[in-house]
Amino acid sequence: MARAWNFSAGPAALPEEVLRQAQEELLDWRGAGCGAMEMNLHGKEFQSIIAQAEADLRDLLGIPETYKVLFLQGGATQQFAQVPMNLLAGRSADYIVTGAWSQKAFREAQRVTGGAVRCAASAEESGFTRLPVAEEIRLDPFAAYLHVCTNETIHGVEISAERIADTGVPLVADMSSHLLSRPVPVEKFGLIYASAQKNIGLAGLTLVIIRHDLLGMAPLTIPTPMDYALQAENASFVNTPPTFAIYVAGLVFQWIKRQGGLAGMEASNIAKADMLYACIDASGGFYSNAVAADCRSRMNVPFTLADARLDAAFLDQAKAAGLLGLKGHKSVGGMRASLYNAVTLEAVRVLVEFMNDFAKRNG
Repeated sequence: MARAWNFSAGPAALPEEVLRQAQEELLDWRGAGCGAMEMNLHGKEFQSIIAQAEADLRDLLGIPETYKVLFLQGGATQQFAQVPMNLLAGRSADYIVTGAWSQKAFREAQRVTGGAVRCAASAEESGFTRLPVAEEIRLDPFAAYLHVCTNETIHGVEISAERIADTGVPLVADMSSHLLSRPVPVEKFGLIYASAQKNIGLAGLTLVIIRHDLLGMAPLTIPTPMDYALQAENASFVNTPPTFAIYVAGLVFQWIKRQGGLAGMEASNIAKADMLYACIDASGGFYSNAVAADCRSRMNVPFTLADARLDAAFLDQAKAAGLLGLKGHKSVGGMRASLYNAVTLEAVRVLVEFMNDFAKRNG
């Protein structure tokens, strides 16, 4: 059976090399007599897997020694609560709302803190089609941290690290849908978190990269597995981490290195995004993307058809052509193609050819 071209937003496509290696090692990891999902987490075999995964991640991102890397259960939504529970320390925090996920992070932080966080800026009035401009942002210089989502998976808005000014307070970033798609100046951030099911691996694993000075501020009432400091002290083993997901993430890190590291990934991702946006922009309005050109995401490309009555036919015919995961998020409708690292340039070519043909037949 031929594999389809997978444009799902998450869980998303994995590199075929990684899948084949995981398949090969499923029953017996390098002579251990069992696979990674069956290993004792304290045994030397799994300890070597997690140590190598951390070393490769640190190498890829250039993570300084002044940061801890945590491999935690759950997803980014759990971090919406875990971040303020750990970092607020009786103060306030600022949130910049650029789409559905940063909005959810802000609302969850309000919920768990009784409202002790602020919305410093929001692009909601634009339909989340652009980023807030400087004069719209009202920051608290005494905030415990400033939270941003650097890539909005649903609305297709991306913020490069270079566009985020130093505000003098720790910068916290949800990078779930574009971490490892481009180089990142980690030292600019106090904390980075990312759920794994985009560019990293399997759902159920979340990476947290946290600067040492932000550890140890959680109140004693915080649940033990939620305390970053305790997780750091115990090498992410306060509770059983998602061991098989960590193993798969480690394979993905090694695969990215073989592709030329993050510079190689960025070049590939620019080429894929440019190809798809060019198709949309040259369609004469048959397809459209409402996001301001300088804010467009390389990872998640939402688009609509001029005639929404054609949506069902587009999706049905795309599926018949082996193109999966193109339906837009239920909250916004339309279409969305996610161009994560494992989505090949050839996959995007096939999608563009289908889109051009569909427009020609229905325009």
